[in-house]
Amino acid sequence: MNNRYEITSKDIVYRKIKGTSLKARLYQPIGPGPFPAIVEVHGGAWTSNDRTTNAPIHEAVAETGVVVMAIDFRMPPNNMFPDSITDTNHAIRWLKSRANKLNIEATSVGILGTSSGGHQAILNALLPNDPQYVDTTDTLKAMDGSVAFAISCWSVLDPLARYKMAIKQCNQRLVDAHHAFWPSEAAMRSGNPQLTIENNLQHKKPPILLLQGTADDNLPADVAERFFHAYKTINGSVILEKFKNQPHAFVGKDPSSAASLRALNTINNFIHNQTESGQLKKEPELL
Repeated sequence: MNNRYEITSKDIVYRKIKGTSLKARLYQPIGPGPFPAIVEVHGGAWTSNDRTTNAPIHEAVAETGVVVMAIDFRMPPNNMFPDSITDTNHAIRWLKSRANKLNIEATSVGILGTSSGGHQAILNALLPNDPQYVDTTDTLKAMDGSVAFAISCWSVLDPLARYKMAIKQCNQRLVDAHHAFWPSEAAMRSGNPQLTIENNLQHKKPPILLLQGTADDNLPADVAERFFHAYKTINGSVILEKFKNQPHAFVGKDPSSAASLRALNTINNFIHNQTESGQLKKEPELL
């Protein structure tokens, strides 16, 4: 992973559904390839932001020789759970279906999500072919939607616990976002990565990297730890990297900070370790 690549980027439409055209920004390394690839799912409490939100992450990853597909997806007020989950699922299939055209190694396609996007990413990683998240009309439904690895950045891994936290803290912005996206608390239980693995309902167990700041007041304090231990319990391969005194979404807030640079390096090392050897090589440290 010592090589640094020049990259190109362009916007494309990856899905047309019910009168909506969904765009993605494709970052392509210039080189012989084939390259590993990721679908990137942005955060914004399921209700805001777009494919450009995490550009510092997209560019830093692509420059190491990874094709990055940063997606838009359907959001409230016109769409609720599970619509954006099916969009993310389609994006994985779309990227794999164009592996030859985009100079991608089809078996090395992963997913990365931040905050609420991390919820969507990890849910798809665990349940890639679940009928609830694959549209029956999807032209790519016959393609396997599984991923080689998944990366969770300060993610809402337990939406029900985060909802209860927001209510307790009188965080009306987050409460409103949950109400806008989730039809009910029952849906928060159903589309819940934490409860999926606690109840051993997952279909796949790809290697997972968790990144979490210790000063994140946007999530329950133990959310990443709980997922880490639960995934270990079901014999999943998982790394948890903690970032001392870092807030929610710290990379986007200050991409050049020491913590952000360490986070980006951790992400890149993880991707290339998976695609080159399939092995997790280190245990987490709290620095």
